[in-house]
Amino acid sequence: MSKVLISDKLDPLAVEIFEKNGIEVDFKPGLPPEEQLKIIDQYDGLAIRSATTVTAEMIEKATNLKVVGRAGIGVDNIDITAATAKGIVVMNTPFGNSITTAEHAIAMMMSLARQIPQANESTHSGKWEKKRFMGAELYNKTCGVIGCGNIGSIAAERAIGLKMKVIAFDPFLTEERAEKLGVEKVELDELFARSDFITIHVPKNEHTAGLINKDAFAKMKDGVRIVNCARGGIIIEADLKDAIESGKVAGAALDVFEVEPAKENILFGNDKVICTPHLGASTKEAQVNVAIQVAEQMSDFLVKGGVTNALNMPSISAEDAPKLKPYLKLAEQLGEFAGQITEHAIEAIEIEYKGTITSINTDPITSTLIAHLLGSQIECVNMVNALQIAESRGIQIKQSYDNDGQEWRSMINIIVKTTARKRNVTGTLFTGKEPRIVNIEGVPIEAALTSNMLFIRNKDKPGLIGGLGTILADSGKNIADFRLGRQASGDSAICLVSLDDPLDDALFSKICELPQIDSARRLKF
Repeated sequence: MSKVLISDKLDPLAVEIFEKNGIEVDFKPGLPPEEQLKIIDQYDGLAIRSATTVTAEMIEKATNLKVVGRAGIGVDNIDITAATAKGIVVMNTPFGNSITTAEHAIAMMMSLARQIPQANESTHSGKWEKKRFMGAELYNKTCGVIGCGNIGSIAAERAIGLKMKVIAFDPFLTEERAEKLGVEKVELDELFARSDFITIHVPKNEHTAGLINKDAFAKMKDGVRIVNCARGGIIIEADLKDAIESGKVAGAALDVFEVEPAKENILFGNDKVICTPHLGASTKEAQVNVAIQVAEQMSDFLVKGGVTNALNMPSISAEDAPKLKPYLKLAEQLGEFAGQITEHAIEAIEIEYKGTITSINTDPITSTLIAHLLGSQIECVNMVNALQIAESRGIQIKQSYDNDGQEWRSMINIIVKTTARKRNVTGTLFTGKEPRIVNIEGVPIEAALTSNMLFIRNKDKPGLIGGLGTILADSGKNIADFRLGRQASGDSAICLVSLDDPLDDALFSKICELPQIDSARRLKF
């Protein structure tokens, strides 16, 4: 019999589901970390919310642990790298609290427009300050939604129901999906310029950290109001404070903060700021949903070996695992590469399997590739939900197979069609196990992907290698590998550079100024 520890507060239905599936359960919410470390080796599964931190030390002591289930979306409190190295599956429940979080954002928007918390406090104090709390209508105002995925699209639908004009910025939002939602798809600067209210629904990553900063505020309407129920750190709090004090921002409603728990904050005490303690997912319905989902997912894994919403493990049978493993690695790299060079909304993805790969089960490969392609922009995408997320965003998926003679024994070619253009990337396996990129946008180029890379589209003219090498050498940056490719002499060319260390913004800007370079991107793998 498998045994599960529930170390955070979960709805009692979770215990019932585990026991119904023949799993022994210890329900011990609030157990101190030192006590968790003493007993974690007794359990096959660990079900948590946000209070428990699954550290590398805990994972090291968890000699029998097979799965960690997070009842909710965020997994910042789990050392996924350590769990993966130990062979522990990490699952979450990405769709259980979407409605609740979107509703909280709308509630915050209404509270902000009518200053409800401030008026409530004043009235309870025996004051009657009608003139002080002059509000603003939501009707006919423009609501800018940053991130129109699962939660953002629900918030957009609610705002439309309030007769607001909704505009949305999301690189992965297609025109067809936008039309279906009833929103206007715009670029970020246009959203800043037109919005009366802005609500944020993106994950925090290297693309979104500090997204709302002093430069962004300068592009906004005077008197804009901002809601953030996504993640702390997307808004630079010091810049928001300045924008409020200058009158640029009329008010802000924040459910999340750069440092949590937020016992102190530079925005606390400002009567133009509404604050709640990360309540986005805090409704009875949401907590029931995520408790049921995490218990069902973990039970299915422990009893039947099924994997759902895993963040670090593909759904592969034991029989297929050995032959699929190198192809899955290739799919990860192709997806991550294509995702990082894709800048516009994806409309369609075509995957071409050629050669001997056509004789094996490619479904896990397809899911892995799409998950890593979409994962550059979308939170909580994995190989289990990748196709579902693509479908929900109106992205068409097409697969084709050709087992005739190829340039390479086995190849995967991915074609990404966006609102602006088509891009294709081709990969293969060297010696049957080493992933390699062999063609980018029609340009033959053979390269292994490394941790820090620089991808350049350039003119096939003299001076690029010398100019780039000089800039990097002067800055003490070592080149680990350098690959060039072109279609024809004097035509457009491509350059892939592997570096020992990442490039900072200043150095990257200097490289981009080289006259031979048409565009450049920093890549991480």
